Amino acid sequence: MHPHLFLVHDQPLDSFNTFRIPARARHYLRVTGAEQLDQLRADPELGALPRLVLGGGSNLLFTRDFDGVVLHMSGLGREILGEQDGRVLVRAQAGENWHAFVQYTLEQGLGGLENLSLIPGTVGAAPIQNVGAYGTETKDVFHSLTAYDMDSGEVRVLDAQDCRFAYRDSIFKHEDGRALVVLDVTFALPKDWAPNLRYAELANAARDAGLESPTPRQVGALVEAIRRRKLPDPAEIGNAGSFFKNPVVSAEHCARLLAQFPNLVHHAQPDGTEKLAAGWLIDQCGWKGRSMGAAGVYPKQALVLVNLGGARGEDVVRLARAIQADVEARYGVALEPEPVFI
Repeated sequence: MHPHLFLVHDQPLDSFNTFRIPARARHYLRVTGAEQLDQLRADPELGALPRLVLGGGSNLLFTRDFDGVVLHMSGLGREILGEQDGRVLVRAQAGENWHAFVQYTLEQGLGGLENLSLIPGTVGAAPIQNVGAYGTETKDVFHSLTAYDMDSGEVRVLDAQDCRFAYRDSIFKHEDGRALVVLDVTFALPKDWAPNLRYAELANAARDAGLESPTPRQVGALVEAIRRRKLPDPAEIGNAGSFFKNPVVSAEHCARLLAQFPNLVHHAQPDGTEKLAAGWLIDQCGWKGRSMGAAGVYPKQALVLVNLGGARGEDVVRLARAIQADVEARYGVALEPEPVFI
């Protein structure tokens, strides 16, 4: 074993995942930079083991113990780098808390991330998941990131094109990106900012608050209020936020569904497809507030599955499968889970 690596063996992971599902890691390593990853690669025994890169653990569902090395990205630090092409570049280390980083940018008078307020997790996970909310996605405000390549030992800089962003997707979720560990992320925030109130819920909240031209901080506060009203706080009830992705279907499929279900919630996409609201579909199938064992559907938002106390990974999986089967049977739509199953 490598003498300089502060490895913890048989580490409980309950407190490192927001579902608070019990699981253990064979080895656990806090990573603050590339040096530890160099050392890990240099150890033939450790280097050969499976790896799990962990940030805030808000997009994971443990269904078993992890028989490998958990790399807990814990690097901290954030800075304003300067201006480029009418944008302000701001960099944060992968271990920074996402919401705290959004708050930091707003405190500096910078807009652009306010619609992504209160999303759980870390900065390093944002590009992996291309996190999005209320009409803004990471890719819209992304400049570049630094990643460590576990295959080659190189530190690489990737721009937006390299990251291959798509809905809740990026290169990091595919085979050719599996070896990349995100170390830090740089965002490009517009100097000439305008509020993005495309989502009706957000526009209505601004109107109700009497905000005709809200500031970035005001929009951020509105987003926080909406999220707090609809979503459970992981500190109080174990959950991983939205459990299913909003399914995208063809215009034809959507038209067929509308003929049968006139109230179907759907949003036209730029490419002609239609995005359906997974929460609405689940709610219509009668799942809101229901539970199976210690896993349940949050009463205020059918898209969120919760740990009612003592749930194991398999309990959540069983509930998710039952919901998927019902939605598929009724609407012919396959729901895809958002969290990564381990």
